Parts: sequence; C-alpha cells; structure tokens
Amino acid sequence: MGDGKPVSPDWIRSIRQEKSTARARDLADSLGVAEAELLAAETGQGVTRIAAHPDALMQAMPGLGEVMALTRNDSAVIEKVGTYGPYTPGDHAAMVLSPAVDLRIFPKHWVHGFAVEQTRGGKVRRSIQVFDAAGDAVHKIHLRDGSSVEAWRALVDAVRLEDQSDRLTLDPRAPSEPAKADRGAVETLRGQWDRLTDTHQFLQMVRKLKMNRLGAYRIAGAPYVRPLAPDCLHGLLNAVADEALPFMMFVGNRGCIEIHSGPIETVKPTGPWLNILDPGFNLHLRADHVAEVWAVTKPTRRGPALSVEAFDAEGMLILQAFGMRVGDVDHSGPWAEIVAALPGLEVAA
Repeated sequence: MGDGKPVSPDWIRSIRQEKSTARARDLADSLGVAEAELLAAETGQGVTRIAAHPDALMQAMPGLGEVMALTRNDSAVIEKVGTYGPYTPGDHAAMVLSPAVDLRIFPKHWVHGFAVEQTRGGKVRRSIQVFDAAGDAVHKIHLRDGSSVEAWRALVDAVRLEDQSDRLTLDPRAPSEPAKADRGAVETLRGQWDRLTDTHQFLQMVRKLKMNRLGAYRIAGAPYVRPLAPDCLHGLLNAVADEALPFMMFVGNRGCIEIHSGPIETVKPTGPWLNILDPGFNLHLRADHVAEVWAVTKPTRRGPALSVEAFDAEGMLILQAFGMRVGDVDHSGPWAEIVAALPGLEVAA
C-alpha cells in the first residue's frame, strides 16, 4: 500500500475482476492501496514491469507516433494528444519538447514502470505507465488507433525487467508541505523578488529564505501578489475561451509537469469537475479541491510574467496558468486584463 504495508496481489486481482469497469485511480483510493499496486498485481496478465527512468523510455517515444500523454495530481488531470519530440536528459531535471507534448521531468521520482496491454470494453488498450516510490502516478502514455504497436512492443522488449514479481515494495507517501513563511524576512523577500530576471529563479530564492511558494505568496503583498476568490477559475477559463486567447497551463506532480500552450474552446463543468474538452487537449479539475488562488507577478528580462496559481487545502500546487507569446505576438496585455477582472479576496494582514 501507499503507506508501506503489504497487500495480497490475489486479493487485488479478485477485486479488479469484480470492478473491471472502475477507473484505476478511483478503485485504488477506495481500496486504500496505491494505483501502482493494481498494475503490479496483474503482472504476467497483460502487465509487464519495465524500467521506469525517463532515460530508458523517452528516446523511444517519438517512434510511437500519435499518443495521449497524461499527467495528474490529486486534483487535476491534463491530457494532450500528439507526438513526443526530442528528449533532453538531466540528472535533476529533463525535458520533452514538441508542439503538443511539452514535459518537465524530475527523474528521481520515476521509480516503478509498467507496460499495459489489456482488453477493456472489447478493445485492446496499450500504455506505458510510470509511478513514484509511493506508487502514485507520475506520467502515462496511452496509445491511440494510429500509434505504432510495433514500436511499442519493441520498446517493451528493450526495457523489460528481469523482476516480474506481482508484489511491489513501496515507500510511505511524502506529506504535502504546508505554507512556510517568515514575516520577519518580508522586506528581504520583496527586495530579492524585485531582482528576479527569470521565473525559474523564484523557488531557489524562497528556499534560501527558508520559505516555500505558498508561504511567500501569503506575506508578499501587492504589487507582487493578489489573492483571488477560490471559485474564479471557471471565469478565467471562460474568458480565455471567449477571446480565443493563447495561454499556458501547467499541471504536474513531483515527477512530471505537463504543459498546454495555446487557446481553448470548450469549458464544461460536470458536478465537482471543471473540464476543458477540446480536440487534442483535455483538463479535468476538481474545482471543490481549490482552496487558494493567487495572481502572481514576477519580473523577467522580457517583462513581467503574470500567473494564476491554484492550491489545495494542504498547500499543494494544483495548477498554474500564464499569459504567453506566440512568435512575435505578445498576448500578455489581454491576459493581464482577464486576470485583473477576476474577483479578489480579502485576507487578514
């Protein structure tokens, strides 16, 4: 299980047979096991354990052709359809960059890998699925009708592990880090914030000040941040869709961040879910998980970068949205107008 306790693969298999139509993540949560344990239990029954490190997998992904790339956290799922581009490795951070599939990868969290070939609903479904040390999903690649099955099989043969046990040893799930701030260092924070030249410098800055992202937002104040109403994301997405405004949406977890760049068309709420349902791009957001939303401005060499960032009640980042440039066209002005119109939230000083 995700808390490190053993569980019987036989028991998992029996439950999966009874609830064959249930989504893996939902079933795992209902059983109190990690999602990776569901797959491990079916090793040898359409599931093959494979090397999980991105260096072993990503070079072969372009050969699969058009696939669906999926990345999720507890509150949001992003799905992009397209072809993987070149892979840039790195010990701490790696990258896949193509027009449709844009990933930032943190290899140390790519721990357990599976190739899945199973029949669901009368159709053979194939995928590569990667999980972290606790058995939580990091990234999944689902083949589509036009994908190369031959390339997929060649990849599976190349990265198949000798260990094909149906039991999985997991680490305890790391808790979310709550907001961490130092009000005594707020002037230092603001001074260093003013000197940023790239958004990627921000996390290093707050770590040196013994804070984290959300903690810094809570104390920085204007003009650096503005607290927004937690239910503002529906309005944000509607406005972006209405104006056909290109923007960037980041959704990720500890091991992978997946990015959508471009406009959106169809925004549809369904129960607690807020969805983007476009050809080639789906987002599924548990709107009821959103506890805090911040509009954040960071200086860069190319001008201010304005983001809208959503967090859950435990302080975990759910998603980020940014304005963007397309070629020589800078869409940051219309993006800033949309963000400025979002309802704010009064917070205690």
